[in-house]
Amino acid sequence: MPGGRVAAFFDLDKTVIAKSSAFVFSKPFYAQGLLNRRAVLESSYAHFLFLLSGADHDQMERMRANLANMCAGWDVEQVKAIVAETLHDLVDPLIYAEAADLIADHKIRGHDVVIVSASGEEIVGPIAAALGASHTEATRMVVEDGKYTGDIEFYCYGEGKVAAIEKLAAAEGYDLSKCYAYSDSVTDVPMLSAVGHPTAVNPDRGLRREAGTRGWPVLIFSNPVSLWSRFQAPSGTTVAATAAVGLSAIIAGAISYRLLRRRR
Repeated sequence: MPGGRVAAFFDLDKTVIAKSSAFVFSKPFYAQGLLNRRAVLESSYAHFLFLLSGADHDQMERMRANLANMCAGWDVEQVKAIVAETLHDLVDPLIYAEAADLIADHKIRGHDVVIVSASGEEIVGPIAAALGASHTEATRMVVEDGKYTGDIEFYCYGEGKVAAIEKLAAAEGYDLSKCYAYSDSVTDVPMLSAVGHPTAVNPDRGLRREAGTRGWPVLIFSNPVSLWSRFQAPSGTTVAATAAVGLSAIIAGAISYRLLRRRR
């Protein structure tokens, strides 16, 4: 929609947070009986490969099949409760400070922030909310009688991400030619190509080649810092003053990040 609103679309794993969001919750899922020891070991190995070289198409398709088989029979409310209870301890320390500053920068400029991830919406949604995102696009599982059937309703991967952001753009009035997208994986080339301002973040080998060929900018995020430690909650006697300082810190961080990008 020419002349429309602007959004910034962020992949999640290795773009905003330093690990795979699905892997992060494997320990509490095991503790609650949702995963067995073999599944945790397999998840750890897959996560190691993901951090080492990223995820190609075949790996993503295997993840789709494993996700469907693994989740069959899980209670949806139990999954949501585990994520809610452990989100602060497990995910908050993994958020890249550079990503948090960039998200703040977009919000200050009046852009909507959208997290787009192949992980399940029960995991991605709370993380996106903690980041202050306007919308979430993630993989959706089929649910019957409060439990996952093992079937996938929508896999938010590859062209699926493009379909999701195009549908959201139509609903929210975004002009994709003015929008931004950030990702680390060559599998997200379709999403990056769908917007006017694509950026490779911590790119895997394939995406680095594509970025070089297409002239896309590359950013390296390497500093996971707890958001809680950066913006402490105000005390009862200094609510107004601390809120003002906190807002100033967010603005200063975003402006500083813009200036650093310009210098590059």
